[in-house]
Amino acid sequence: MFSPLLSVLLVPLLVAMFLAMNMGASGTSPSFSAAYGANLLPREAIPGLFGTFVFLGAIVAGKKVTLTIGSGILPGEIMGLPLTTVILLAIALSLLIANLLGVPQSTSQSTVFALIGSALYLNMLQTRKLFLEIIPTWFILPVVSFLITLFIGEFLYNPLRRSGRMGFADLGRRPLLRVVVVAVSCYVAFAIGSNNVANAAGPLTSMLMNDLNIQPGGEGSTLVMLLAMLVVAPHFGIGSSLLGHRVVHTTGKEIVEFGPLGATLIAVVTASLLLLASVSRGIPTSLVQMNTAAIIGLGVSKLGWREIITRSAVTRLLTIWIVAPLVAMTLAFFFTMVLDRVGWIAWPTVAP
Repeated sequence: MFSPLLSVLLVPLLVAMFLAMNMGASGTSPSFSAAYGANLLPREAIPGLFGTFVFLGAIVAGKKVTLTIGSGILPGEIMGLPLTTVILLAIALSLLIANLLGVPQSTSQSTVFALIGSALYLNMLQTRKLFLEIIPTWFILPVVSFLITLFIGEFLYNPLRRSGRMGFADLGRRPLLRVVVVAVSCYVAFAIGSNNVANAAGPLTSMLMNDLNIQPGGEGSTLVMLLAMLVVAPHFGIGSSLLGHRVVHTTGKEIVEFGPLGATLIAVVTASLLLLASVSRGIPTSLVQMNTAAIIGLGVSKLGWREIITRSAVTRLLTIWIVAPLVAMTLAFFFTMVLDRVGWIAWPTVAP
């Protein structure tokens, strides 16, 4: 049967898998809602493509974000098995609520707020990267995404569409364009892997290194990180299959209908911004919000401000985006308090 160590580790591993499934459901929307909204891809084909490219993104480009989540907000040495488990559980529960409501939620923001909740209770919040890099990026990148798509929509997309020179009604039936749009959607999934897999793999990595007495940056640390990613990444595809159809319908069909050119534009802009955040500074950020901002930007250029902002789907998105991270922070704070009261927090030893 299982060794004692493996039996104990099974609990946070299972919670991380559950979290990854919820992240997969939420992340399906920004990667494939544009292609789905443009009627270029059947819903049944999405989970397999999504899961494969998330896995590749995590392995190739996910290291920096994993380090940030694992030790950049809450010190990695405090991440024992009980604390890691409750942090992952708080994130998963907040995302589950959003997924059941059919609203794509930022997994990175829920993760960061859960870490903040535990760090606030423990009085261990590391603020430098949080306030100087992570939170400003959350505000800047969606605005950049919105402005880019609004600009291109006003000065390129709409003039071409109105000119009738490109036959937009027939583009969806052209095999080459269909392949391009689906390839771009896979590129978005790759970007998600570079950023969001770390939300579960980061705490797991710190926990495993503590349990195995491996120092950050020391021999074996990279292997531990890769093993954590191997546990987490495949479950994105499972979550996409089980829960992803509701969120992909919300952003793909309920906000604005897209042509294939619009679908490709949205995907390229948002994935490129996310990859930039991942590989340059290792910042966990929200592709969901950048994607929706791009959708709204293109929608405003097509239909106008009043038509887009008054749609019920937009109001529901904004509400859940505010509530879900606060739920994650509150749950993490409460769970950490319970662990402390029963003496299950593995406080690091301070040298005299």
